[in-house]
Amino acid sequence: MASFDYLFKVLVVGDSSVGKTSLLNRYVHDVFGKDYKMTMGVDFALKVINWSDTEMVRLQLWDIAGQERFTSMTRLYYKQASACIIMFDLTNADSFRNCQMWKNDLDTKVTLPNGDCIPCMLLANKCDLSPWALTKEQIDKFSKENNFIGWTETSVKDNKNINESMKVLIERMMETRESRRSSFPPQGEYININDISVSGSGCC
Repeated sequence: MASFDYLFKVLVVGDSSVGKTSLLNRYVHDVFGKDYKMTMGVDFALKVINWSDTEMVRLQLWDIAGQERFTSMTRLYYKQASACIIMFDLTNADSFRNCQMWKNDLDTKVTLPNGDCIPCMLLANKCDLSPWALTKEQIDKFSKENNFIGWTETSVKDNKNINESMKVLIERMMETRESRRSSFPPQGEYININDISVSGSGCC
C-alpha cells in the first residue's frame, strides 16, 4: 500500500468541441465516443495512479464548459486547482486564439499558495486531422510568451500523447509540491513525447 497519497485538482479548459470531455474519457476510461455532447457548466472525473512503490496520485479532473469563460462562475470552479490543461483544435484557428483569453482568465483568478500561477500545459488536439490551421512555430511562440510549462500535439481519437502529456503534468505538480526545481522547460517549449516513458504509472 502506498505510503503517500496525493490529491491534485486539474482544470481542463478551452473552447467548446475542442475535445476536453473526450480527453477525460480517454484518459480515465480509455474510451472514445464519436457523438459530441456539450458540457453544461462543469463535469468531473477521477483518475487514481500508482505513481511509485510508495506514492499514489489521485487526479480530480474538472472539465469546464467552453462557454464558461464568459461568466463569473470560473472563479468558483478554479478554486484550489493544482494545475491546468488548455486545449484547442488544430484545425480551428479561433479555438487557438481564444487560448489567450483562457490563460488570462486562469492567471487572474487562481494561484498556487505561494502566489505563483498554476502550472499550465497547452495541448494541440486533433493532430490526426488535416489541414492544420496553424504552424508549430505559431504554437511554440504563443506557448513561450504565455509561460506554459510546455505544449504538444494530441489526438484523443487515436490515443496519441494522452498518457504521456498527463505524466508530464503530474511530474510538474509533484515537483511543485516538493518545492524542487522543475526538470521540464518552464518557458513553454515543445515537449518531445518520445522522450517520455509511461511505464510504472498505471491506474488502479
